[in-house]
Amino acid sequence: MSQKFGFIPIQPSSLLAEGELESITGDYVRALEELGGERWAADTISDDETQLVLLVATGGTEAVILELWAKRARKSPGQPLFLVAHPGNNSLPASLEVLARLQQDGAQGRIFYLNGPDDAAGLREIADVLHDNEVRQALGRARIGLVGSPSDWLVASSPDVSTVEAAWGPTVVQVEMDEVVKALEAVSDADLEPHVGAFVAGATEVCEPTAGDLGDVARVYLALKKVVDDFKLDALTVRCFDFVQHQRTTGCFGLAQLTDEGVIAGCEGDLVSTVGLLWAHKLLGVTPWMANPAQLDPQNNTLWLAHCTVPRSLIESYRLRSHFESGLGVGIQGALPVGPVTLLRIGGKKMDRLWLAEGEILRSGDAENLCRTQVEIHLTRGGTVTDLLRAPLGNHLVLVLGHHLNRLQGWCKGSVSHIAAL
Repeated sequence: MSQKFGFIPIQPSSLLAEGELESITGDYVRALEELGGERWAADTISDDETQLVLLVATGGTEAVILELWAKRARKSPGQPLFLVAHPGNNSLPASLEVLARLQQDGAQGRIFYLNGPDDAAGLREIADVLHDNEVRQALGRARIGLVGSPSDWLVASSPDVSTVEAAWGPTVVQVEMDEVVKALEAVSDADLEPHVGAFVAGATEVCEPTAGDLGDVARVYLALKKVVDDFKLDALTVRCFDFVQHQRTTGCFGLAQLTDEGVIAGCEGDLVSTVGLLWAHKLLGVTPWMANPAQLDPQNNTLWLAHCTVPRSLIESYRLRSHFESGLGVGIQGALPVGPVTLLRIGGKKMDRLWLAEGEILRSGDAENLCRTQVEIHLTRGGTVTDLLRAPLGNHLVLVLGHHLNRLQGWCKGSVSHIAAL
């Protein structure tokens, strides 16, 4: 674990005898350093967003902590208070009193209790909560580009940009489609070849797309990449059917490639799902995929997800097909690995509801009446497919490989109490 944070061992204002602070806290200091912490002097309070943990050595430290925290709040307001308590020297009573006072004053924080310096579960909790808070901060700094407007059919997935920011933190940057069109016109043919070559070389088969189709989708990718750079975006979502209607091509390759490069890219101007993609990526450190629930079986608790784009880092192999709905451009027909997955969906008028489920990918499909990348999933824990019929939060679902239900639920409970995990 390499979680970077600062920590300060706190002693009472009537200083301990020489060497006593190190005698009490030395092993805990080493444990926090191994967790990725950096020991700070008591007068070192950073004004950036580096997280701070206070290691409470003894009782009688309440006034020292309050004074130190007031200084921290002036330099970096809004940060939570993290206290580490241990079994001896009245460390826990002091921590309880301080946090109670600060919560009375409206501050946020929590106490981590370590029953010893080798308390693996306690140290893991510290690492998780610090990472959760780091993700919350990162979402608050994030810039999501809304390129064009949401697709007309997203009647439940088109929140006001103020709702996105209030509920989850990111700033939504509205970008006109004309910006992409100008960028498309500026891409030279010579710029296309490396991307087309790699795309084709990795495929097991090229079916409907022509050489011209492949060049066109590479051009869309480069145009979107320029928009990302110009507007300093961390993520974007694109009214991608405009490419189909006006440029007679698709954004499927461009969105997949950007996501593989770490710039989360959502389809159809779906801001809600793009927030879900970005959250999963930052919290779990994995590449996410958004797709349509195309078919489901309530009796067996299974469903099929399908979409015409998928990040290639997620798949074992792929064929290059046309876009399903239009027959134009290039769609990616990828085969995802059999194994554990987690699905999520943000929803509600205030984006304050969340559906989560774990399951297993049973197989990939190649049906001709669905979007190109298709997977059948058996849900095993959390939400059910019946939930989707009785209380849907919207169309698209976000998929990540691996079982992460507890981690996602824990973030909601610890970081944004207004988000309700169903």
